[in-house]
Amino acid sequence: FMKPAETIVPSGAKLPYPPFTQDLHHEIELVAAIGREGAEIAESAALDYVYGYAVGIDLTCRDLQAEAKKMGRPWEVAKGFDRSAPCGAVQPASAIGHPASGPIWLRVGDEPKQSGDLSELIWPVPALISILSRTFRLLPGDLIFTGTPAGVGPLARGDHVTGGVEGVGTVEIEIV
Repeated sequence: FMKPAETIVPSGAKLPYPPFTQDLHHEIELVAAIGREGAEIAESAALDYVYGYAVGIDLTCRDLQAEAKKMGRPWEVAKGFDRSAPCGAVQPASAIGHPASGPIWLRVGDEPKQSGDLSELIWPVPALISILSRTFRLLPGDLIFTGTPAGVGPLARGDHVTGGVEGVGTVEIEIV
């Protein structure tokens, strides 16, 4: 799903609960940061285009998503709203490699909500890059949120959310 530039906020942000939804959800994700321009990228060459990786939270207005789905409309209104993509620091692939397995997790307060392994995600990073580059020219600075493990769920005002990917880092937000 498209996340415009204004959706990205740094880890540690205090985010207001969006007034246009009654059902804000969390989705923890590995984020691939593109480091060089490319289009029609072969899956076998895809990792050559990755600068590094971060941990992100794809905030989703589940009620707006359900309405858009029912009407056959794009989901961007539910996923691409301002400040909907908190993201931790990008770690260079030259330092951490290209993570394809390892724990990915999210907690709300002290309660574990999402837990999985990168190897269980539907699409591996090279496949995502190849598929996306058939339609979009990828540019340095583009961020690709790569999918979430089971356990997505609602957030409320006052929730402190922390997530991470082993070997990549963490992301932390508070809903106010």
